[in-house]
Amino acid sequence: MARIDESRSFIPVRIAVLTVSDTRSLADDKSGQTLADRITETGHILAARDIVTDDREKIRDKVLGWSKDAAIDVVITTGGTGLTGRDVTPEALEPIFEKRMDGFSEVFHRISYDKIGTSTIQSRATGGVVNATFVFVLPGSPGACKDAWDGILKAQLDYRHMPCNFVEIMPRLDEHLRRGKSAP
Repeated sequence: MARIDESRSFIPVRIAVLTVSDTRSLADDKSGQTLADRITETGHILAARDIVTDDREKIRDKVLGWSKDAAIDVVITTGGTGLTGRDVTPEALEPIFEKRMDGFSEVFHRISYDKIGTSTIQSRATGGVVNATFVFVLPGSPGACKDAWDGILKAQLDYRHMPCNFVEIMPRLDEHLRRGKSAP
C-alpha cells in the first residue's frame, strides 16, 4: 500500500507552471496560482511560471524550452484541454512526448469523476516525458489543478512516497539517449 518512508529525505523538485489562456494574466490566473502555491507549500521549487495564448506553436515552444533547461525537472500546464476550437494544448504537446503516461489521465479522470461526475469526459488531461522532463497537461480550472496535485502529483513528486515515485526515476529518463551515444 502507498506510504511515506520517513527514513528517506525529502528532495525538492524544480517545477515550471505554464498557463494556457487567451484571457488571463499572472494577476488573475487562479489555476496557475493554485499550482504555484501547492508546489511551494509542499517544499518544491517554483522554477518558472508563464502564460501563453492558446496557440500550438507558442505552447510547444515554451514547453520544449523548459524541457531543455537543466534547472527544470517538471512542467505542469493548465488550460486548453477542453473540446472547443481554442483548446489545443494536447495537440501541441502530445506529438513531442517521447513517452506517454496513459495512467496519469486515467487516474486524473477517476479522481475528477468522484467530484464532477460525467463532466470529466470534457477534459483531455494527459502526461508524458519530453527531453527527460515530466510534462503534465491539466484543465484550466483551480479545482482540476487541486485534484491533480492533491490526488496524484503531490505523492508522485515526493521521493519518500512508496512503493515508487517519479523522483527516483528522474535520473534514468534519458538513459535511451545516453545508451545511444555510447553505442559503437
